[in-house]
Amino acid sequence: MTSKNSKILLEIIIKLVVTFMLGNIIKELRKKKRMTQRDLAKAMKVSQQTVGAWETGRAIPGADTLSELADYFNVTTDYLLGKPEMKKETDIDLDNALDNAVAYNGKPISDDDRAMAKSLLQAYFGNKK
Repeated sequence: MTSKNSKILLEIIIKLVVTFMLGNIIKELRKKKRMTQRDLAKAMKVSQQTVGAWETGRAIPGADTLSELADYFNVTTDYLLGKPEMKKETDIDLDNALDNAVAYNGKPISDDDRAMAKSLLQAYFGNKK
Protein backbone atom coordinates (compact mmCIF):
# COMPACT_ATOMS: atom_id res chain seq x y z
CA MET A 1 0.00 0.00 0.00
CA THR A 2 1.40 3.40 -0.95
CA SER A 3 1.73 6.31 1.44
CA LYS A 4 -1.05 8.14 -0.43
CA ASN A 5 -3.39 5.13 -0.13
CA SER A 6 -2.56 4.79 3.57
CA LYS A 7 -3.44 8.43 4.12
CA ILE A 8 -6.75 8.08 2.27
CA LEU A 9 -7.60 4.93 4.23
CA LEU A 10 -6.78 6.68 7.52
CA GLU A 11 -9.01 9.64 6.57
CA ILE A 12 -11.87 7.27 5.77
CA ILE A 13 -11.45 5.44 9.08
CA ILE A 14 -11.38 8.73 11.02
CA LYS A 15 -14.52 9.92 9.26
CA LEU A 16 -16.30 6.65 10.05
CA VAL A 17 -15.30 6.79 13.71
CA VAL A 18 -16.38 10.44 14.08
CA THR A 19 -19.68 9.70 12.32
CA PHE A 20 -20.32 6.70 14.56
CA MET A 21 -19.45 8.66 17.72
CA LEU A 22 -21.59 11.62 16.67
CA GLY A 23 -24.58 9.36 16.05
CA ASN A 24 -24.20 7.67 19.42
CA ILE A 25 -23.84 11.00 21.22
CA ILE A 26 -26.95 12.44 19.54
CA LYS A 27 -28.90 9.28 20.44
CA GLU A 28 -27.64 9.37 24.04
CA LEU A 29 -28.56 13.05 24.47
CA ARG A 30 -31.97 12.48 22.91
CA LYS A 31 -32.68 9.56 25.24
CA LYS A 32 -31.53 11.55 28.29
CA LYS A 33 -34.26 14.05 27.42
CA ARG A 34 -36.70 11.15 27.03
CA MET A 35 -37.38 12.18 23.45
CA THR A 36 -38.28 10.08 20.47
CA GLN A 37 -36.61 10.51 17.11
CA ARG A 38 -39.83 12.17 16.00
CA ASP A 39 -39.61 14.70 18.89
CA LEU A 40 -36.04 15.62 17.99
CA ALA A 41 -36.89 15.80 14.30
CA LYS A 42 -39.68 18.26 15.06
CA ALA A 43 -37.40 20.38 17.26
CA MET A 44 -34.68 20.43 14.56
CA LYS A 45 -37.19 20.89 11.72
CA VAL A 46 -36.01 17.75 9.90
CA SER A 47 -37.60 14.39 9.19
CA GLN A 48 -37.57 11.46 11.58
CA GLN A 49 -35.63 9.56 8.90
CA THR A 50 -32.92 12.24 9.04
CA VAL A 51 -32.53 11.86 12.81
CA GLY A 52 -32.39 8.08 12.34
CA ALA A 53 -29.70 8.52 9.68
CA TRP A 54 -27.63 10.72 12.03
CA GLU A 55 -27.91 8.18 14.84
CA THR A 56 -26.90 5.24 12.66
CA GLY A 57 -24.08 7.09 10.91
CA ARG A 58 -25.72 7.07 7.47
CA ALA A 59 -25.71 10.89 7.44
CA ILE A 60 -23.89 13.72 9.17
CA PRO A 61 -25.61 16.95 10.21
CA GLY A 62 -24.30 20.04 8.45
CA ALA A 63 -22.36 22.70 10.37
CA ASP A 64 -25.44 24.84 11.03
CA THR A 65 -27.49 21.86 12.21
CA LEU A 66 -24.60 20.65 14.37
CA SER A 67 -24.54 24.06 16.06
CA GLU A 68 -28.31 23.97 16.54
CA LEU A 69 -28.06 20.47 18.06
CA ALA A 70 -25.35 21.69 20.45
CA ASP A 71 -27.50 24.63 21.51
CA TYR A 72 -30.58 22.45 21.86
CA PHE A 73 -28.81 19.92 24.09
CA ASN A 74 -26.77 22.61 25.87
CA VAL A 75 -23.41 21.08 24.92
CA THR A 76 -20.54 22.22 22.72
CA THR A 77 -20.08 21.14 19.13
CA ASP A 78 -16.77 19.67 20.27
CA TYR A 79 -18.70 17.47 22.70
CA LEU A 80 -20.98 16.30 19.90
CA LEU A 81 -17.91 15.41 17.84
CA GLY A 82 -16.49 13.36 20.69
CA LYS A 83 -13.66 15.69 21.62
CA PRO A 84 -12.72 15.80 25.29
CA GLU A 85 -13.75 18.90 27.17
CA MET A 86 -11.05 21.52 27.46
CA LYS A 87 -10.12 23.25 30.68
CA LYS A 88 -11.66 26.63 31.19
CA GLU A 89 -9.29 29.47 30.34
CA THR A 90 -9.34 30.68 33.96
CA ASP A 91 -8.29 27.22 35.16
CA ILE A 92 -5.35 27.23 32.76
CA ASP A 93 -4.27 30.68 33.97
CA LEU A 94 -4.51 29.65 37.61
CA ASP A 95 -2.68 26.40 36.94
CA ASN A 96 0.16 28.19 35.18
CA ALA A 97 0.45 30.90 37.81
CA LEU A 98 0.47 28.45 40.69
CA ASP A 99 2.75 25.95 38.95
CA ASN A 100 5.32 28.69 38.40
CA ALA A 101 5.13 29.99 41.97
CA VAL A 102 8.00 28.67 44.05
CA ALA A 103 7.88 31.01 47.02
CA TYR A 104 5.81 33.60 48.82
CA ASN A 105 7.52 36.20 51.02
CA GLY A 106 10.70 34.16 50.70
CA LYS A 107 9.11 30.94 51.98
CA PRO A 108 8.84 27.89 49.68
CA ILE A 109 5.36 26.87 48.51
CA SER A 110 4.51 23.19 48.92
CA ASP A 111 2.25 21.17 46.63
CA ASP A 112 -0.42 21.24 49.36
CA ASP A 113 -0.13 25.04 49.57
CA ARG A 114 -0.54 25.30 45.79
CA ALA A 115 -3.66 23.10 45.88
CA MET A 116 -5.15 25.13 48.73
CA ALA A 117 -4.42 28.44 46.95
CA LYS A 118 -5.95 27.13 43.75
CA SER A 119 -9.11 25.99 45.56
CA LEU A 120 -9.48 29.34 47.29
CA LEU A 121 -8.97 31.31 44.07
CA GLN A 122 -11.39 29.11 42.13
CA ALA A 123 -14.04 29.55 44.83
CA TYR A 124 -13.46 33.30 44.93
CA PHE A 125 -13.61 33.83 41.16
CA GLY A 126 -16.40 31.28 40.72
CA ASN A 127 -18.67 33.25 43.06
CA LYS A 128 -17.92 36.65 41.48
CA LYS A 129 -20.59 38.12 39.28
